[in-house]
Amino acid sequence: MSGTAADRAHAPADPTRASADNAHASADDPVRAPRVALISATPTAMAPAVAGLAEEFPAAEPWSLLDDRLLADAPQDGPLPPALVDRMRRLIGHALAGGADGVLLTCSLYGSVTETVDTPVPLLAPDTAAFERALALSSGTGRVLVLASFETAMRDSVARFSAASAASAASEASAASAASVAAASAGVGSAVAAPAAVGSAASGSGAEVVGVVAPDAFDAAREGNLPALRDALRDACLPHLTGADVVLLAQYSLAPAAASLSTALGVPVVSGPQAAAAALRSALTGSPL
Repeated sequence: MSGTAADRAHAPADPTRASADNAHASADDPVRAPRVALISATPTAMAPAVAGLAEEFPAAEPWSLLDDRLLADAPQDGPLPPALVDRMRRLIGHALAGGADGVLLTCSLYGSVTETVDTPVPLLAPDTAAFERALALSSGTGRVLVLASFETAMRDSVARFSAASAASAASEASAASAASVAAASAGVGSAVAAPAAVGSAASGSGAEVVGVVAPDAFDAAREGNLPALRDALRDACLPHLTGADVVLLAQYSLAPAAASLSTALGVPVVSGPQAAAAALRSALTGSPL
């Protein structure tokens, strides 16, 4: 990503605004697999992201990009500094310049960057699709455990998932209210039942979100010790499990334990890599989720 002073002087001001022609230089090649750039802030997220594509979008060609200081340089609290946002934006621009057909950020702390850039290809935050899947499994108002291996990741994911849940509940309430008004205007006899549903949806702000930290999971994930990872996650969840509808993993590094953790807990476990890969497959091929 380096170059001469002349090269930098003539570089576009915003590298994420690469042209669609450049990003899809070979898009009309019928044998070229869709190239999906996976931008990671920690090495432990890379293998789960690739595995998610292999499971949900095997036709894709994964391209892993890593800046292993993005996580270490991020503040413990507060928003990302502009310098870190710019670093992620440059990585996105590098992916587009290299012909990526889709881009997935694998670090939840950088998910908000996707809202600040305009790209000619699908650009996904790490857990947007996972949030949608968890809300569906909890019917939007159930109990969701948001599980992380360190406090900052848990707080960040809880805040963003809670916002997504509240937005979903508000949207459903608005739709129900509109349907009730439409039915009443049309003279439908059963329309009087609709406001009760509206009241139920509006009585809360969405799902009940419980943040859980499993500190022993951090080293287990880094060492690739799957049994230890599963056990650490299970033990952290058990005190909060009563009434839980679903567990949402807040980090890609925890995804390898998703299936075994679901078996151990007896509830669905949603991981970002699989959900995001399925969303990219739908966006790039038109296939249903």
